[in-house]
Amino acid sequence: MARFSRRGALALAAATLPAPGLRAQGIWNPTRPITLVVGFPAGGQTDFAARVVQSGLQKALGVSVAIDNRAGAGGNLGTEAVMAARPDGYTLLAGNISPMVINPHTMEGMMIDPREMVPIGLILRSSLILCTHPSLNVRNLAELRAWIAAQPRGSIQYGSTSTGSLTHIAMELFRERLGKPEMTQMAYRGSGPAMADFVAGRFSLMFDGASVVAPLVQAGQLRCVLATGRTRSPAFPDLPTAEQQGLNDFAFYTWTGLFAPRGTPPEIVARLNAALNAALGEPSIRERMTSRGAEPGGGSAEEMGRLMAEDYARWGEVVRVNQIRVES
Repeated sequence: MARFSRRGALALAAATLPAPGLRAQGIWNPTRPITLVVGFPAGGQTDFAARVVQSGLQKALGVSVAIDNRAGAGGNLGTEAVMAARPDGYTLLAGNISPMVINPHTMEGMMIDPREMVPIGLILRSSLILCTHPSLNVRNLAELRAWIAAQPRGSIQYGSTSTGSLTHIAMELFRERLGKPEMTQMAYRGSGPAMADFVAGRFSLMFDGASVVAPLVQAGQLRCVLATGRTRSPAFPDLPTAEQQGLNDFAFYTWTGLFAPRGTPPEIVARLNAALNAALGEPSIRERMTSRGAEPGGGSAEEMGRLMAEDYARWGEVVRVNQIRVES
């Protein structure tokens, strides 16, 4: 953990330095297919973010963009693969908040620092939605509190996309706000397998991105209790936020951004950022995102870098207070 703190805020600045011999001349235009790596299985929010923006990137860049799911180690395997790639614009990462800013705090043995990746831009952000299995018969925070209080000690199980992920840490923060009722985590390798077991009733509650849970809630397979955003989720306009239900200081988002290997020349970063913003400006792509409860991203690479730095500090404190550790 100490080696991360020594690097401090300089990591993002250093990551933008181009590798020798790779500086593009003028405007960079790709001439062969691009690989977009996703560090999680299909079915989760990161995979959704990559696939929903895929066609727009292809249109803006004039080459095909192939999705490569490399699941494992809480998203680290995909991150490592892109960090080791040539910084030439042809291997990119759809990285979400967990591997990019949380894993460095929870995984003491990590050999990489994701903050060394070059930020290109924000693809989307989303409230986390706290859902319950319909068998609980609860519809809001007050009813969930009562249900939790009525359960035998040690009988409550909740799901997460992996130990140390935002879905895990959000539940630990939730437990802290509720007086730390005893709950047991069931950790999975991504949202897809977790949601399959959730719908099957193998655990009782879970946080995940709105884009993941929206179709399941709409189908009546899950029930939503609260949203973590500062405002209500586009997918659930009738669902009050946590703070609107009296849970103070509980407003945050999950996000997925586009990243390139350290040393990627600024000209390539600028071209990829322009392509991402063009893709996110397409009405069909924006509609697909908002229909699943996600908010389209966009903006500059510098803004993505600042978001990373802010969330690195915020969630690092939550990890420290709750003493969350994961073997990497």
